[in-house]
Amino acid sequence: MEKNISSLADIRIAAKQGHAGAQTMLGEMYKKGLGVPQDDTKAAKWFLKAALQGIANAQFNLGLMYYNGEGVPQDFAEAVKWYLKIAEQGDVKAQKILGMMYIEGKGVTQDDAEALKWFLEAAEQEDADAQFNLGMMYVEGKAFHRTTWRPKSGIVRRPNKEMSRRSQNWRR
Repeated sequence: MEKNISSLADIRIAAKQGHAGAQTMLGEMYKKGLGVPQDDTKAAKWFLKAALQGIANAQFNLGLMYYNGEGVPQDFAEAVKWYLKIAEQGDVKAQKILGMMYIEGKGVTQDDAEALKWFLEAAEQEDADAQFNLGMMYVEGKAFHRTTWRPKSGIVRRPNKEMSRRSQNWRR
């Protein structure tokens, strides 16, 4: 049975010994300044160590840091690399971000078909934002998919004021 890691000293020791969970935890502590001085560079270092061991949360956080240029130089292509790893495992947030990155051509060649693919993946998991973005692609004529997509629940919701407001500027 694994030793319970609870104190900062224990977390640091475990992280230095290669414990991916401790590395992720230390990255989050540095990112948020929890018990340690806030330091994005150190956060990115620990997230990278955990991400290389396949920890999805660390991969997502590292992608976000590259996207925003926090603790690392801003690099959309590197962000895409990390988002792809977890999007392929079914992570909805990463799938939505990839969809937007393909729409906007950030870190990738602009590609509506790839955007559609990632929005469809997230929409199949009943994510409302992905469903909305998917709908906007159809409305704007950017999606010509041979199959009709319907949510698994079978419920198709009518547009409301919030959807109308969001459709004014759907790429925010």
